[in-house]
Amino acid sequence: MRTRSFLVGSLMLLAPFRPEPAGSPSGEVTSVSVVPSPGRADVVVNIRGAVEVEDFVLREPARLVLDVRNARLQSGGSQYDGVNRAGILNVRMGQYQPSVVRIVIELAELKDYSVDQGGDAIRVSFGAERSFLTWSSTSPADMNPGFTPVRAVAQPEVIPPVERAATGRAPDAEGEPSTMTSGGTLTGTAAAQEPRITVTWDNADIGDVIAGFAALSGRTIVLGKDITGKVSAEIKNQPWPQAFAAILISQGLSATEMPGGIIRVDSPKALAALDSVEPVATKVVRVNYARADALAKSIEGILTKGRGTVVPDTATNSLIITDVRSRIEEVERFARGLDVRTPQVSIQAKIIFVDRTDLQQLGIKYDLGDGEAFFNKIFQRVDPSSGDAFDKNTVVLNGNSIAAIANSDAIISGSAIDVIFRTTLGGFSFSTFISALQRVDLADVQAEPSISTLDNNKAQILVGEETPIRVIDASAQGGTSGAPRATVSFKQTGISLGVTPHVTNNRQILMELAVERSSVTALAVADLGFTFSKQTANNRLLVNDGETAVIGGLTVTEVTRSKTGIPLLVDLPIIGKLFGFSNDSERRRDLIILVTPHIVDDRVSD
Repeated sequence: MRTRSFLVGSLMLLAPFRPEPAGSPSGEVTSVSVVPSPGRADVVVNIRGAVEVEDFVLREPARLVLDVRNARLQSGGSQYDGVNRAGILNVRMGQYQPSVVRIVIELAELKDYSVDQGGDAIRVSFGAERSFLTWSSTSPADMNPGFTPVRAVAQPEVIPPVERAATGRAPDAEGEPSTMTSGGTLTGTAAAQEPRITVTWDNADIGDVIAGFAALSGRTIVLGKDITGKVSAEIKNQPWPQAFAAILISQGLSATEMPGGIIRVDSPKALAALDSVEPVATKVVRVNYARADALAKSIEGILTKGRGTVVPDTATNSLIITDVRSRIEEVERFARGLDVRTPQVSIQAKIIFVDRTDLQQLGIKYDLGDGEAFFNKIFQRVDPSSGDAFDKNTVVLNGNSIAAIANSDAIISGSAIDVIFRTTLGGFSFSTFISALQRVDLADVQAEPSISTLDNNKAQILVGEETPIRVIDASAQGGTSGAPRATVSFKQTGISLGVTPHVTNNRQILMELAVERSSVTALAVADLGFTFSKQTANNRLLVNDGETAVIGGLTVTEVTRSKTGIPLLVDLPIIGKLFGFSNDSERRRDLIILVTPHIVDDRVSD
């Protein structure tokens, strides 16, 4: 075996000319084939007798040339069908010289190759990632009248005919057998993964057309008795299962796959009669992950009408399936395909709630009066003769006398500092009261609920309390006393997390979330009620595994400013604060909700 790169092979162009041997050639080239092998594609040249082979490459376009010396080309054979097989675009051969057969292999790009001559064949091997259908210059498809496959494009990954013959059917991409439905369409394999054909029939016999499909697909297709007809159609670059189904529909025929992978084509009436006399079979299918009663509804749709039944056994979580023998295996595979292992999802949420209140209060009061004229709102004045407190206010309207108070009703509850200043001005006493307060209230609530659930199953967690609420119905009277009837209900408060996750095929997580944080505050006793503060977020989002997403964020700021005081004087710049009370309050509430999902399955495939 000789293995070389194209750089070495290109030097063959500079090799000296080799004269042809004298006499008639003793060898013969009988056929050329392109066949798939594990991890490679082989061009096989079948020979008879003793021959010699030389190879070299040409560029623009890329070509590999084989010169088989001391050989002649056997007449006949078909041309290459133009399908791209692992980078092989075309194969041409001819009698280059009286004793030299030249074979030209056109390539999509230059690649390394190996040449091996042994026995009755010359084998040229290329690396290949995909398998394909075999082509041969003696392909039997060319001998089927009325079936003319020509150039096809975008050759997909297809199981070689050698493997088809071993299994009797075409495995799909997952290794499961494909099945032919009654409508003539191939299921279990995507249409893009089947060979495409471009073909024209002109008044061709239906038997010849069916034989052409059998040769192309590598399947065994049996035509029913007394089925006749002529086909005139043109199909351009379509997968063979779709083309096959279209031809059957145009002829009023149907197809069904029998045990062993044989496809039977007949009239719908004949196939229905076959189903009606076919014996039934029963199988028990154990369900591992899903619920048997839930799967039964999905399986009912694919059972043979009038003959198939499915009964769920909840005690053992099994399905009892009855159907005709030719379809019982298909129904079982369908049921097992639905019973898949679902991953678990762990949802970790973090709820951060910050409530901050800043309060600043400043006020000044004044009291002015003498012994006979005064207001009794600030100082509690006492009659020196009796020791009893005077009335609220006392004013004597004789002589020169004055009494006054300022901001007497303004009060700072729980003031942090009170300063009193008093002086005497003649016969008057002047008192000043200064009150000030600054308070900061901070509430920081952080909750981290975590919950795990199966894929597509809703889960909910609540951490909190229930508060009883009494409702009095004055229109309803209860008992003999005739008192209004009272009912009690309960209100849940706390941290609540509800989630329904779904793991996508690319292992992302689609979640429907409902997050809530609530609290209760009692009102005054006379009100007999409560206030409930609540922060909620309902969202639907798509995130990666382990990715943290912000599903809710809210900042509320409330600023309250109030000012009371002596008219005109309180509005004076700079000194206006000396004649009134000021109250500045700022409340800021921040809410942030974070969610981090994790897929906790072990990646074990069924």
